[in-house]
Amino acid sequence: MKENPSSYESEDLKELLRQYQNLRTGGSHSFIEEESFEKIIEYFDEKEQLPQALEAVDLAIDQYPYSSGLLIKKADLMIATRHYSEALYILEKAELFDSSDINLYILKTDAYLALDQQDKAVVILQNALKHFEGQDRIELLFELSDVYDDYEEFDKIFDCLKLILEEDPNNEEALYKICFWTDFTGRNEESIRLHQKIIDDYPYNELAWFNLAASYQGLKLYEKAIDAYKYAVAIDEKFDYAYRNMGDAYIRLRKFKEAIEALEKVIELSRPEDVIYEAIAHCYDKLGNYAQARIFYRKASHLNADDSKLYYKIACTYLNEANWSYAVKYLETAMRIHSSQPEYNLAMGECKMQMGEYRDAIQYFSTVVRVRPKNVSSWEALIRCLYSAGFYKEALEQVNAAIRITSGKPIFIFYMSAVYMALGKSKEGLLQLEKAMSKAPRLLKKMVELNPSILQHQSVVDIIARYKKGKSF
Repeated sequence: MKENPSSYESEDLKELLRQYQNLRTGGSHSFIEEESFEKIIEYFDEKEQLPQALEAVDLAIDQYPYSSGLLIKKADLMIATRHYSEALYILEKAELFDSSDINLYILKTDAYLALDQQDKAVVILQNALKHFEGQDRIELLFELSDVYDDYEEFDKIFDCLKLILEEDPNNEEALYKICFWTDFTGRNEESIRLHQKIIDDYPYNELAWFNLAASYQGLKLYEKAIDAYKYAVAIDEKFDYAYRNMGDAYIRLRKFKEAIEALEKVIELSRPEDVIYEAIAHCYDKLGNYAQARIFYRKASHLNADDSKLYYKIACTYLNEANWSYAVKYLETAMRIHSSQPEYNLAMGECKMQMGEYRDAIQYFSTVVRVRPKNVSSWEALIRCLYSAGFYKEALEQVNAAIRITSGKPIFIFYMSAVYMALGKSKEGLLQLEKAMSKAPRLLKKMVELNPSILQHQSVVDIIARYKKGKSF
């Protein structure tokens, strides 16, 4: 561990440095104790004066040639100056004098990794694990997990962390890390077994409860996850991440009121975050409380003004209330940030159509079709708009294009029937209706929504009746 920098200015250190300078220049002091040399080397290292530190360690080794500690320190400096092969040679020599220093193996690992020889680094650490126990073994396991991380062997990281927790179940660093790697590797079942064992032995370990809950959540066992999160917050009532994840689990179960309560605790316990405000807004949105949803979407947008989807979601709350002009206002804000986003253009087209501004609506719907030519709902919106505006010829052109591009989706055959009838071409309309009913009778309701009065035509009713008999749609 590095000493307090202020200690370097102490009188004792000044005296050591004076003695060292005398030794360097052949002065009166021809002997310095090994521990004093270590302080001098550390001083130069702390000051990032690596050439001086190397000179000092060489002088020290001249006086103490069998000191593994000094050799290890020289190897450390060699690695810092990128002389990796030389460092490994020195470490081999140090190991002959004392193989029990854990730094020996950690530095060898660092050197092999720097030389891009991961396999050798892994072998060094695996062999070292056989000779160390307790905290030293745990430190080596952390080192090994870092090696696996660098080379993207993610399952082996999990294995290392699992070994650490089997040896030290309350190791906070391992508990924090294994939560992430459980999610990343998908090894939730193993994590559940591991943390249940920890909890059996240490029932008040809130991190173990949290990790158990997160593993259940990873398996979509949301009720069990919530129960485990509740234990975590019972032990530590300020455990904001447990409330955060609990809120997510409640949302997955569509328990939006409970989710709001959990997420409001997150706001109480930690600094405001746009994602939390947005999640609360989402819950109110799903509950149909659009006014409250807007309040929290706005709070989120104040923290993240460049997130266009927040303005879009505010607009959607107004759409749900059929408040078209306010929806347009927020859609305009969203589209100033991302003008070509299909969802925004689709919503804007819907507003304009409901407001009777058909030409503008057609322009927005056309943008969506251009961006997503194979998307059925985009074509539906454009054709509905053209039909509602009375632009039947244009609607027929777009129906034909939609059928061609979407490989003849039945919905557009129904729309073609409606357009032909609107154009006064009843025969063609009935032929298309017959064809559409043979393919997807359930979609008839889409045609009726387009023009409810179509059911007043006896010929239409007769065709529907034929297909309705014995079928449900």
